[in-house]
Amino acid sequence: MHQLEILGENRLETHTKTRIGCRGVVMQGEQLLACREEKTDFWQLPGGGLEAGETLQACCAREVLEETGYIVKPTKQFLTLNEYYQEYKYVSHYFVCEIIGKGNLNRTSVEIERGLAPQWVGVQDFLNIVRDYAAYTATDKDKYGAYLREYTAMRAYLHSI
Repeated sequence: MHQLEILGENRLETHTKTRIGCRGVVMQGEQLLACREEKTDFWQLPGGGLEAGETLQACCAREVLEETGYIVKPTKQFLTLNEYYQEYKYVSHYFVCEIIGKGNLNRTSVEIERGLAPQWVGVQDFLNIVRDYAAYTATDKDKYGAYLREYTAMRAYLHSI
């Protein structure tokens, strides 16, 4: 398993807050399961924050189910990505996941409002979207950070297979 760091230009000398989350890479052939916010055209891999008492694998499986409706089994952790922005350290654990069933979406009200929906997309198409993270440096810090994170993670995934 790889461990990588992203050091944001606005990071403070020391971090005082940590957020831990998990994300899943779910493949069917050359197609990748991603999440797209229809209102903002914002793309990410399915995932989210770790809840108290939850294992990393359980977090990944829960988040993928909530955001995509697919029941998955995380089979291999291939990356831990540490990002530092302002006073935060964001830790994202990435897993390769296998689909084992179909369940129900359970999106948050914010995700529903933004039109978050699962989408199958070609791996290269997803890479082309998130590769352009630098275009958002001045206009959309959230998109910049998320796309840099997802681009870094997908490159690590492709090197691990």
